[in-house]
Amino acid sequence: MDTTATSFPVAWCRSQFPALARQHNGRNAVFFDGPAGSQTPECVIDAIGDYLRHTNANHGGVFATSRESDALLEGVHSAVADLLGAPDPDCVVFGANMTTLAFHLSRTLARTWQPGDEIIVTQLDHDANVTPWVLAARDAGATIRHLPIHPGECTLDLDALSQLLTTRTRLVAVGAASNAVGTVNPIATICRMAHAVGAEVAVDAVHFAPHRLIDVAEWGCDWLLASAYKFFGPHIGILWGHRHRLESLECYKVRPATNTLPGKWMTGTQNHECLAGVGAAVEYLATLGRQIDPSAVNRRVALRVAYTGIAAHERVLTSQFLSGVAALPAIRLFGSNLPNSDHRVATFGLRHTQHTPASLAQSLSDNGIFTWHGNFYALPLTEALALEPDGLLRIGFLHYNTQDEVARLLSHLNALTR
Repeated sequence: MDTTATSFPVAWCRSQFPALARQHNGRNAVFFDGPAGSQTPECVIDAIGDYLRHTNANHGGVFATSRESDALLEGVHSAVADLLGAPDPDCVVFGANMTTLAFHLSRTLARTWQPGDEIIVTQLDHDANVTPWVLAARDAGATIRHLPIHPGECTLDLDALSQLLTTRTRLVAVGAASNAVGTVNPIATICRMAHAVGAEVAVDAVHFAPHRLIDVAEWGCDWLLASAYKFFGPHIGILWGHRHRLESLECYKVRPATNTLPGKWMTGTQNHECLAGVGAAVEYLATLGRQIDPSAVNRRVALRVAYTGIAAHERVLTSQFLSGVAALPAIRLFGSNLPNSDHRVATFGLRHTQHTPASLAQSLSDNGIFTWHGNFYALPLTEALALEPDGLLRIGFLHYNTQDEVARLLSHLNALTR
């Protein structure tokens, strides 16, 4: 019997995800692969199919299905604005994926840079928040500065950041949470430090989004990037920025495309059916909040309730996992080992003295436990930790995971160690 605290409706959550009923080698599959992409609830799957069945049309027509499609897409912008804590839905931009949008943004911003300008990237980030800025800086003649980490804790060196920041700094690119080891970065603090010298901050919130509530106003960031397929939706990228910046910058687009927001930044015809799925993913999270607190009628309030519950549930799983791993001396954990810390999410990178990450992942897979191995595109981190070419075994818990599943994982790791 699962012993997760009854205040979080994990059974209801699991009932929404058809993939969780999968069997593998005669046992229930355990999805600890969430850092590479979450599973999707039935409402998201239905929303995509419903769009294609009933509302499939291009943008801007005067006929019924086009008008219905445009109204639906406008609603998706509003839903994602609520998810981000953004007051203006027109400042939410969609694209193929976070990486494509990062290249789009970096190329646009680079047109305002010049030789002598400096851009700061970190050793903790996914490469999608590093290489687009490196290439853009190269093209503009700007200089890249690399913010190091504290290797033991896998945290950013903020003392080093204070030394790197100067009046020449134009942008700091930083992740809200590490997709490899789960570190949560102090984004509000970093934004204040960067703004003090006149620099902008671009936040990669891809890995943060399924675990904690994003709040662009509270953080004070200038740009934010995310991916819906990490927070229970389909494969769609998200970009947010301040209206004055989105309007004033000259972005790359075709001539007939609108110059108004948000269309100015959304190149070509968007993936309308999957945008319907993005809206449904946000509504799923809001519905989860109302499962916890039925009085949470307002969507942003419901999302806040949902993420408070998600964080508490994931801390239970984290505490159980870290306690179990601490008893296995053959396993080395990278990152924080404090289960109740606000400085990590339930994503764990580890190495084993007797098994490679690939062989660990294969052994777990044979037993129906799905995990990832490698560098997960967090190449700056695995290089800084001298973990190439094998990388790490990565285990990620999401809110639909249970203590029974964590116990099964620990049992198998213990058997491998013996």
